[in-house]
Formats: sequence, structure tokens, C-alpha cells
Amino acid sequence: MHCPFCRHDDSRVVDSRTSEDGTSIKRRRQCPACGKRFSTLETASLTVVKRSGASEPFARGKVLAGVRKACQGRPVSDDDLALLAQQVEESIRSQGLAEIDAHDVGLEILGPLRALDEVAYLRFASVYQAFESTDDFETAITLLRAEREAAGVEPDRAERPASTSSTGPVGGGGDDETAST
Repeated sequence: MHCPFCRHDDSRVVDSRTSEDGTSIKRRRQCPACGKRFSTLETASLTVVKRSGASEPFARGKVLAGVRKACQGRPVSDDDLALLAQQVEESIRSQGLAEIDAHDVGLEILGPLRALDEVAYLRFASVYQAFESTDDFETAITLLRAEREAAGVEPDRAERPASTSSTGPVGGGGDDETAST
């Protein structure tokens, strides 16, 4: 490891600590030439192979960006998204592979995203799985409902039909947006 201060080609490890999630090691190093200390963060490399055959390093930020688009306008916080991206990365790294297809990264996203927000899941799946018609959406929704029923889980409030607002027109009909005050 080259010293970032004097460019000496060697350094001595003074201290090593594993991160809480176990995916990286932080090392405190000292240069024998100039005596200055610096830190390095080491992670096992993970390469994503794209459809074109090109390879690039795995980037948690790309997972976040894709999922953020699917969650736009949904009640999902940045912390929820960060946790999802971390879960996806941990799941991929736990497989012990040096390379993974981009398609498989998408598969790893689907499960945690479905648990987080079903509407965002449908948005992501529609692009990722190239839905071609409303039949594809209906099939996906039917599967979601069947899995939810089998698990005995109630639908989220956001997935229920909207109730008539107390300030809106009685009966909820038509395009008439006037309400008596």
C-alpha cells in the first residue's frame, strides 16, 4: 500500500477492525518513511456483469437509484431505502461469488422491495420483468394477494380503495369538485 503523503511503496498495519456488518475491514496504517498514519477500508471485490457483457464493480448507489425511482411518491423513507440496499448487498455477498449477473441483482431486489412496499415492487417488477400488458400486472397482483392471504397478512392502508373524504362530495361521484362550505 503506497503512502498517500510521501508515495512510499510500503506501510505497516497498526490496527485492524472488522465493520459491524462484517463486509469490510478498516486498517490503520503507518508509513515507515514519513511516519504519518492513514486508514484504508478493504472490501472483497464484487463485479456485476451487464447484459452487454461489460463488467463493473457492484455499486450500492445504483441499487438505491433504481429502487428510489420505483418508490417515488410512496411512503418510503431514505433510511428504508438504505436498509434495503444494504440487505441486497449482504444477500449477494453471502453467496460468495466474485461476479454476479445484473439480472440476478434485480432478483435480489425484488424480495426486500415487496416486503417494503407492494406498489413500489410492482413498479420495479414491471420494468425489470418487462411487463407487456395489463395482464402481466393482473397476474403479479393476483400472486401478491394469494401470497398475502396464505400468510394471513392484511393489506396495507395504501393498497385499499380510498375512502370518501369528509370534505369531498357526498357519494364521491363525478367530476364535480365543488363542496358546500
